[in-house]
Amino acid sequence: MSSRREVLVNEVVRLIDQDGRPTGAGPLPPTEELLDGYRALVHARRLNDQAAALVRQGRLAVYPSSHGQEACQVAAARALGPRDWLFPTYRDTAAIVARGVDPVEVLVLLRGDWHCGYDPTAHRVAPHATPLATQLLHAVGVAHAARLKGEDTVVLALCGDGATSEGDFHEALNFAAVFAAPVVFLVQNNKYAISVPLHRQTAAPSLAAKGVGYGIPGVRVDGNDLAALNGVLSDGVQRARDGAGPTLVEADTYRIEAHTNADDPSRYRTEDEVARWRPRDPLLRLRTLLTDRGALTAELETEIATGAERMAAAVRAGVGGPTPPDPDALFAHVFATPTAQLAEQAAVLRAELDAEGALR
Repeated sequence: MSSRREVLVNEVVRLIDQDGRPTGAGPLPPTEELLDGYRALVHARRLNDQAAALVRQGRLAVYPSSHGQEACQVAAARALGPRDWLFPTYRDTAAIVARGVDPVEVLVLLRGDWHCGYDPTAHRVAPHATPLATQLLHAVGVAHAARLKGEDTVVLALCGDGATSEGDFHEALNFAAVFAAPVVFLVQNNKYAISVPLHRQTAAPSLAAKGVGYGIPGVRVDGNDLAALNGVLSDGVQRARDGAGPTLVEADTYRIEAHTNADDPSRYRTEDEVARWRPRDPLLRLRTLLTDRGALTAELETEIATGAERMAAAVRAGVGGPTPPDPDALFAHVFATPTAQLAEQAAVLRAELDAEGALR
């Protein structure tokens, strides 16, 4: 007979099916909570679409869209308390915004201005991590430090399926398990590491199954079912807060849009494949459920959409044109007290720029 752990790593937790009907696998959250989650999903989708438009206008350098993965983004932010930390990847802009960070500040990195446009300590949100899986080690470090200091802090670290092929992923899981660090790993399995399909990345029966080798419980969940995600992630966060150590969650989802605006997905997947995933849209299924229950009226839908448009307008106004480069900024934040060599380099650059200006 299969143990509970074996069931969890091989079966997918799902509370709302693709057609927006309760599966009966467990109780759904209260209607007001689902409505609040739906509102967050609509805002996340509008943010994704608006940011993609800003890339086409040349106002953002790049944007890795999470269109189709918004339920993972929203659930990750909602599972955490105010003293907890979120460690996002480059694709998790919507999760950072759902955590309460101003979207204009979040998009600073994607304009190419600064590495991070918001204060991580104020929001308890680490900067976007562009390299794969490096943020997982940082997340475990923060979680372990919090535990040593006796703080009631849980860390939720996001990554994609491609990150599970990196050494940092395995080091992070092993350390977290050995030291019972209060961290939840959420793997958004969107089926591709840029162009490499999942079956070319791993021979494991599931990504959640990878936790077994480290002594970490693994759970598979429908990544387009906000209700199921809320439950699984909340359980993982509570488990970590109770001192029981880390949890590995694999969210089964799909990247509808290209990897970034520099990607041509037609080179490695078919439109038929994408079309099969479109009906599984997290917004569509939750909208159907709430509408069928009479909770989501036309008036409320309009109100939610209007709020999302106000957010998009604020993003358009806040993300201006290119920021003029400041050469002195290259040296401003390297050391608290600049070294002699750094000061010499700054002086050389300033002299070259002054000479160039004099020739114009």
